[in-house]
Amino acid sequence: MATNRRRLHTPLINQAADIAVAVPQVVAHRMTRLALAGAAPSPRDRKEFELMGAEKAAAFTESWQAMVTQAMRAQQELMLSMVRSAWALPLRGLPSAGAVATQWNNAAMGVLSKGMAPVHRRAVANAKRLGRTPMR
Repeated sequence: MATNRRRLHTPLINQAADIAVAVPQVVAHRMTRLALAGAAPSPRDRKEFELMGAEKAAAFTESWQAMVTQAMRAQQELMLSMVRSAWALPLRGLPSAGAVATQWNNAAMGVLSKGMAPVHRRAVANAKRLGRTPMR
């Protein structure tokens, strides 16, 4: 049981750690670039500033779509599990509360992980890209 929990939570923990490192780097680079650009940003700066807003909207949309899709899958799996339990009730009895709680927890972790994936992908890619890009 603990191994299964670890297997499900490890990718989520890794995503959160990567985001925690990448986001401050991206924000620092972009804020410095905004300050250096001043009132008349260069075409390169304007392109980067436009990209900032567009990618946030795209990541948000992708994240919600992934979470909704995963939530629907999880609901189907949970419902199927309930139907199986009902059919097996005379043979095996009710499932334990721990088993049901674990199933719900795993479903929630799956939804959260799917939702973080687009944000993680963009944040890490931006940190790499901006780390190679000079300010001016």
